[in-house]
Amino acid sequence: MKKDFETKFTGWAFIFAAVLLWGGWVLSPHHIGEYIVASDFKAVSEDLWFWIWMFRFHIFGWVTMAISIFALASITAKKPYRVVLVPGAGMVVIGTMTLAIASAFYYNFGAWGVGKTMGLSAAEIEEFMNNVLFTNQYVTCFVRFGRVFSGVGLVLLGFGFIKWKIVHQVMGWFTLLLGFAAMGIIMGIPDNYEIYKPVFHVKVIWLALMGIFILLKGVNLPESES
Repeated sequence: MKKDFETKFTGWAFIFAAVLLWGGWVLSPHHIGEYIVASDFKAVSEDLWFWIWMFRFHIFGWVTMAISIFALASITAKKPYRVVLVPGAGMVVIGTMTLAIASAFYYNFGAWGVGKTMGLSAAEIEEFMNNVLFTNQYVTCFVRFGRVFSGVGLVLLGFGFIKWKIVHQVMGWFTLLLGFAAMGIIMGIPDNYEIYKPVFHVKVIWLALMGIFILLKGVNLPESES
């Protein structure tokens, strides 16, 4: 069982990611949905700077999540389990950074749109929204595929956790089921944004529990094969 500075850093990175992700979301005065709509700009403008800072925290939550996964992969990159865990971690990081980029779009367009739509008539605002429609569509694609990619990675990580008992078995099954849920909802019900919302909160709980388990128990690294 490995429990040292490396595992402490990894554990705290998971916890910090959970705090930033969920804290930025729950404290935000306004939540943008799957698509930016004209009413978002008015809502954001009511407390613009606080909204900006909460969104920054949220985006850096995704970044910190990627750091925590990288840290975990660096600890577990040994034979024979690295063949499953490293690709799994890579897919989670790819999905997470895709979600971070998508979040940055909502953040930038939300703040930028406040100034661009200020003083415009209803017809002018509608024209402005039509001009950003295609970009909106691309970004929703990023969101969906970011979730799917993350789900694939979590399935691989969960399988590796269970097979080699890298972390507590409860976390192994939690990781595996979360991955299947993330993929299944997006691939099976791609156009229902509301159904996916609880998965975000479950992912935050997963991050926090991963951090706690790693801090308390470390990670189990069975004998490497030569």
